[in-house]
Amino acid sequence: MTQHPWLDPKPFYFRGGPVGCLLIHGFTGSPPEMRPLGEYLARQGLTVSAPLLAGHGTDYRDLAKTTWRDWYASAEEALVRLRAECAQVFVGGLSLGSLLTLCLAARYPTIAGAILYAPALIARDWRMKFVRPFRHIMRWNRKEEPQDSDLTDPEAHKMLWSYDVIPGESAYQVSLIQKEARRLLPSITVPVLIFQSSRDASIRTDCGQIVHDEIGSADKTLIVLHNSGHCLTVDSEREFVWQTTHEWIVARSGASASAQGHTT
Repeated sequence: MTQHPWLDPKPFYFRGGPVGCLLIHGFTGSPPEMRPLGEYLARQGLTVSAPLLAGHGTDYRDLAKTTWRDWYASAEEALVRLRAECAQVFVGGLSLGSLLTLCLAARYPTIAGAILYAPALIARDWRMKFVRPFRHIMRWNRKEEPQDSDLTDPEAHKMLWSYDVIPGESAYQVSLIQKEARRLLPSITVPVLIFQSSRDASIRTDCGQIVHDEIGSADKTLIVLHNSGHCLTVDSEREFVWQTTHEWIVARSGASASAQGHTT
């Protein structure tokens, strides 16, 4: 497992101003992969919340006991809490987190916007094609490559905490939410910002374009990065990603506060 002892996989929350941002981590990952982005947004005065999805951040055997609906429930619960505290809320997610973001945007069309980091509509892993019939046979699957194998910054992996074993049933659940998120795309109308890396080794590099072309939003922007891996929130172009995210939020919320928030 990529479980650096200096990282805490628990949720985090930064109290700031009336504009909030929910940040959702990826499959087998945990909030640390969103924390540098969250800290940056908090320094700009936003209120930031990053939940830990059900089955994550503990042991991969716990992940096998959950479904995509459990992951969605974790994200939705955090969104409901944040909406109760903030006048406007944006939702951003990495990989699986982006699929959950799309599901939330479809159910909560009044959120201020959705930010998709490496939207995982279609995985590169060939085993995903056979996950439904073989998930009970291939119960535990070690990742073919480490999560950080495509990162260009040699220090980026130090910001990741994840499992290196994928339960077959959990991979099947990912395939289900991939279908659900794509089905929902035409019904989503909130503003959307999409980041896709041309070096991504985990998902097909046309995933961002597919989302851009099929989503119902009139306000939509696709940004393609060329020096980042799948976990682009922590890789070489991370500061560009953070700054662009903030500028996009400001342009759609009028947020200008720069007060330091409080962390919990």
